[in-house]
Amino acid sequence: MVEDRPRKSPRWWRVFHEKFVVEERYMSAASRKNLYRIAMILMVLGAGLFLLTLTDVLGRDGLTGLDEPARSWLVSQRSEPLTGVMIFLAIVFGPVALPIIILVVTVAWGIAAKHAWRPLVLAGAMLTGVALAQIIGRSVGRQRPPLDLMLFGPDVTFSFPSGHVLGACDFLLVTAFLIFSRRQSTWPAVAGFAAAVVGIFLASISRLYLGYHWVSDALASLFISFVVLGAVIAVDTWRTARIPGEQITGELSKADTVES
Repeated sequence: MVEDRPRKSPRWWRVFHEKFVVEERYMSAASRKNLYRIAMILMVLGAGLFLLTLTDVLGRDGLTGLDEPARSWLVSQRSEPLTGVMIFLAIVFGPVALPIIILVVTVAWGIAAKHAWRPLVLAGAMLTGVALAQIIGRSVGRQRPPLDLMLFGPDVTFSFPSGHVLGACDFLLVTAFLIFSRRQSTWPAVAGFAAAVVGIFLASISRLYLGYHWVSDALASLFISFVVLGAVIAVDTWRTARIPGEQITGELSKADTVES
């Protein structure tokens, strides 16, 4: 009797192929419908609030009435210890550290995960946010607060929206969704999104405190991020969410191992 030979390890191209197989998952029809509903609400709400903020910024009324009082109050709260904390937060959420953090997270996640779908979605969301910030910023051309109030070096780029805040919002909210949307328990998702909210607040308040943005800049960034998050939820649900009985198109996907 000839003994069975042990299977050889997958070749590099087979491993590469499996990495780019989309992970599909089973859920109820009601759950999938709710995800689409949430995605639509986020996109409509975010777009509507952003357009309202943009109209106020261009017309210099409405929400922009909060800009000067908020700036004056934050200036009055400045102290040496608090400034040090805010500078630290500005560095963490800044244009050097945050992209490095995002790159490390994306690459590490892509290597560690069986499928690279979610890390790729995260990368796509971040690139979309960067593109939107650049396009909108150059189109609106809003000036920043006075240079003499900036505590971490002068910045003469456009103020609306805040790229720092938008990057933090996209990274924290999209990552929270991509991680916790695969969990059955509700409480980890609540904790994850609560942590994302805290991170967004810290990123926003540091930019306002240090004198680089107006309140309306930060709010506009949050509203844009709602649109990005809604689009991510819609695309991820469309490509990965399957109702038991539907055809599974993703070879080696998670759904293949779940009984309907």
